[in-house]
Amino acid sequence: MRQISVALQTDKTPADYIALAQLIDRYEFDLVSVYCDAPYHPSYAALLLMAPHLHRARLGPAAIPPARMHPIDIAAQTALLSQMAQGGVYIGMARGAWLADHGITEATKPIQAIREAAGVIRYMLEGKTGGYPGEIYALAPHVHAPYPLPTEPIPLMIGSWGKTLCALAGEIADEVKVGGTANPDLIPVIRDYIAVGERKANRPNAVSVCLGAVTVIDEDREVARAAARRSVALYLPVVAPLDPTVNVEPELVTRLQQYVEQGASDAAARLISDDLLDRFAFAGDANDLIRQSEAIFAAGGTRVEFGTPHGLPSAKGIQLLGEQVIPALRR
Repeated sequence: MRQISVALQTDKTPADYIALAQLIDRYEFDLVSVYCDAPYHPSYAALLLMAPHLHRARLGPAAIPPARMHPIDIAAQTALLSQMAQGGVYIGMARGAWLADHGITEATKPIQAIREAAGVIRYMLEGKTGGYPGEIYALAPHVHAPYPLPTEPIPLMIGSWGKTLCALAGEIADEVKVGGTANPDLIPVIRDYIAVGERKANRPNAVSVCLGAVTVIDEDREVARAAARRSVALYLPVVAPLDPTVNVEPELVTRLQQYVEQGASDAAARLISDDLLDRFAFAGDANDLIRQSEAIFAAGGTRVEFGTPHGLPSAKGIQLLGEQVIPALRR
């Protein structure tokens, strides 16, 4: 089943979150995600503001590093959100990026930390008692959830590009999201990574795959693609080396990083070819985004997530996605 979602950066006022939720609710988005990037607002405040205004979409964070939010807090916030989200909720977790830059110390065993965080969250949300004997996250036997619990299981999404974490997702998760890419060639690679864990846990084809990336849509495709290039330049040095299907010269990565650190976004943008842009962003007019999304679905992806900034401005991009892209993909 094709799913279409929209993701927001958590840098807004309360009024902005509400207004965007009301706009999104006019259209047939299946999910609404918000990021949990430091030093922006943590996910749940934004989700709780938006929830009363979204009537069909599932809501969740994409994605929370357990190093930033303890799993008992993820569970508690999810339980509260589930009381308000009319279309359901999901939980997204990832190792996270740029943690050290913001004084956040990652666990020495980050994959084990995510495994145990998922275990603690499920322990709490399923109303269990008896304790959780984790190596990183341990709960005493008397610990239990003292709040109303969700009435149905909460799907778990794990964000990753890597073999080991994707394999863990194959064991314990419902979905893998690869953030920062629109490259359909990557999907078979990620599915192979996931399959290692699915085989280990005897749960074949249990995990779906989502690709999400910077999105800029406009009637003027050249304006949209120029804006997307500037946005992509910020993270391309991080994600391009992670994609084994794309050959990006180390010299290009170095030059991009230098321009980004100097604040020379226009110079960095000029280094990004059309092919690279199409692989790492959704950019252009409606026809461009429809073509890119169709390629992802044809390659075996089950969800596309259109990320910030959406358009020029964001509200215009969401409107174009809702009125032109979603109807075409539904057909």
